[in-house]
Amino acid sequence: MNQNVLIGPFVQLLPMSGLPLKGPLKDSQLPIIYSGGILVSEGKIAKTGTFEDLIIEANQIHKIDGEQVCLPGFVDSHTHICFGGTRARDYALRNAGVSYLEIAKSGGGIWDTVTQTRKASQSELEVGIRERAQIHLQNGTTTLEVKSGYGLSVHEEVKMLRAIQNANKQLEIDLIPTCLAAHMKPKDWKGDSSYLDEIISKLFPILKSENLTNRVDAFVEESAFAPSEVESYFQEAQKFGFDITVHADQFNPGGSEVAIKFNAVSADHLEASTEKEINLLAQSDVIATALPGASLGLGCEFTPARKLLDAGCALAIASDHNPGSAPMGDLLTQASILGAFEKLSNAEVLGGITFRASAALNLKDRGVLSPNYIADFATFRTNDYREITYHQGQLKPSSVWKKGQQVFESK
Repeated sequence: MNQNVLIGPFVQLLPMSGLPLKGPLKDSQLPIIYSGGILVSEGKIAKTGTFEDLIIEANQIHKIDGEQVCLPGFVDSHTHICFGGTRARDYALRNAGVSYLEIAKSGGGIWDTVTQTRKASQSELEVGIRERAQIHLQNGTTTLEVKSGYGLSVHEEVKMLRAIQNANKQLEIDLIPTCLAAHMKPKDWKGDSSYLDEIISKLFPILKSENLTNRVDAFVEESAFAPSEVESYFQEAQKFGFDITVHADQFNPGGSEVAIKFNAVSADHLEASTEKEINLLAQSDVIATALPGASLGLGCEFTPARKLLDAGCALAIASDHNPGSAPMGDLLTQASILGAFEKLSNAEVLGGITFRASAALNLKDRGVLSPNYIADFATFRTNDYREITYHQGQLKPSSVWKKGQQVFESK
């Protein structure tokens, strides 16, 4: 007989279920179960409902003390937390008026982190990943995408992805690895063929044989790769069976059209998207991912989240946690601030970091609290879910649960 564990009661349980993937969401659409409970069996949700109704089906009860609200575990669908060193110098220069591209051309930017990441051993990278991922977990994130891209050679990209893979085995949080070998053109490239051709011929087979990732990303931008350069790269990636995602429209438009052409799972950034790109994304199945952490770190415009939603896009929100443009790494704080500036409802903010973010990773087993989904959730000491975004990330989770097991409790 399955062991059914009942967890609750929660003054409000927000399953985030039954909501549309695309378009605007109103708070009145949010399903709320009052005095709710979650029945867990073998790491998955067996049933949600009122606590009293579920007691009869429980073999074991985990009683929640005090008034608490329960949400699905957050999904952060875009981070770069595998890296060496720091970019505090870049941050100071930007605040002093030097542009992101000027810093990159003078030896800072991504290449600075590449240099420091190459110096780090795989075990040192693993330690950094575990430390950063644990903070994300304590802040309510139960699934975390992690990119490579600071190696920019076959050997160094493999080192990064192996570090992500090994760190994942030692953590409660789920790490979803992505190959971002096409982050920028390596300044020290001296190969006979093009850099991307070498990645295709030598790195892609290793990724498949070692099962290091099923996702390939590329940065389409003036400082990285032109749309024409990544098209053959993505064609080959799809032949290997990789999902595609794109760093798109961060400083200049163009990347989102590449994402649409290749039916990418997501197009991320989009700060420079115009009405043209917004409408094209709305007509596609590509998840539009806003990265407010990059806007806060760079001091630039936010992704036009309101326009994207009103046009009919599916909007995910991710932290972009990285050492250069988005060092904060606090998803809930960033999403709440984006909501204030872009006039997003609580439903749109919370949907953007739960079920819509799951779609941005092509994951169909999390992001909502419904039967047969993974029992990932976070609880907050409040009697009103609206307090969570109201405090802009400063109301931290009182507990975090992964596959029905409590993995964090605040002191």
